[in-house]
Amino acid sequence: MPNRVYHNYWVYIVTNKPNGTLYIGVTGGIDDRMERHSSGNGSIFTSKYKLFKLVYFEEFQYIDDAIGREKQLKNWHRQWKINLIEESNPNWEDLWKLKTKE
Repeated sequence: MPNRVYHNYWVYIVTNKPNGTLYIGVTGGIDDRMERHSSGNGSIFTSKYKLFKLVYFEEFQYIDDAIGREKQLKNWHRQWKINLIEESNPNWEDLWKLKTKE
């Protein structure tokens, strides 16, 4: 794999339905990660609760920033996470499906 000057990292939230179970993760490849979640191979937790809807994400250049944000969000109260999602995605649309339709 070639060295890149700029690499993308994402913090993301997946769920099974609006106001359902939330999973917060970090990845260096959102496309691959969502494909794994969609096929049930993302993680034991996401497979168990069928968390396949991407409802929120943030992009970072540096992995340390992404990991720091992931830890911050994981420590938030549930309602704060819901508010964060609803600020940019009030209908809890599956952003992954929207992206793959482009």
